[in-house]
Amino acid sequence: MVTAPRWIGPARLLAALAVTPLLRLAVHRHAVPPGSAPRIGCAACHAPIGLARPWPVLGPAARCGRCAARVGPPPGSVEAAVVGAAVLLLLAGPPAVELAAMAWWLGWAVPLAFVDAAVHRLPDRLTGPAALGTWLLLGVAGALGAGYPPWLRATAAGLGLGLLFATTSLLLGRRGFGLGDAKLAVGAGLLLGWYGWAVPVVGLLLAFALSAVAALGLLATGRVRWSSHLPFGPFLVLGTAAALALGQGGGPA
Repeated sequence: MVTAPRWIGPARLLAALAVTPLLRLAVHRHAVPPGSAPRIGCAACHAPIGLARPWPVLGPAARCGRCAARVGPPPGSVEAAVVGAAVLLLLAGPPAVELAAMAWWLGWAVPLAFVDAAVHRLPDRLTGPAALGTWLLLGVAGALGAGYPPWLRATAAGLGLGLLFATTSLLLGRRGFGLGDAKLAVGAGLLLGWYGWAVPVVGLLLAFALSAVAALGLLATGRVRWSSHLPFGPFLVLGTAAALALGQGGGPA
């Protein structure tokens, strides 16, 4: 058995932290009401914000350099989520291409969770690349040795989970899941389905359980009412991550 060098773990963590400015910027740009154009500047003073500009949206403080208004999610929140994703990848330790597929999906899922929590939407510009890149990387993993049965199963699980979510939207309207949830579910199903048929079911159950606990907590504290609609995207991301941590240890079944 070949043992990975000791620096691999810290290297993954540093690599994950290196992309947090990009993820924070993605949240800032896409956390806008449905039908609105992506935000390109500070919401308070309209100062332009981007990776090539010196405004400190890139740091954990997330303050506009011109007016000091908060930009994007709460300070340190995106960084904490990225550290959690990096720890998951570090503990999972799958083969390189599977690791790339997990990292790819999580890299899109983190900003998607923050956007959905802020404005109750999951933009196609983020869900589409998340699912497509995951599908392609898992296909490469199959071609390089894992075989095509896991990839075909992952494809079926992704499409099935997405169809399930879309059906509730079509049949139940606003009482069901949104089409954005369905598109996010495609990527989640792809990643979980790679490790067996039971893993997507576990991920979905965990997502429902987490959303139920959060809803009860918010109701108990009076922060929401029974008629309130909670975004499901963050819970689907958390449920998927938890299912990956629990179910992928033995590799694809």
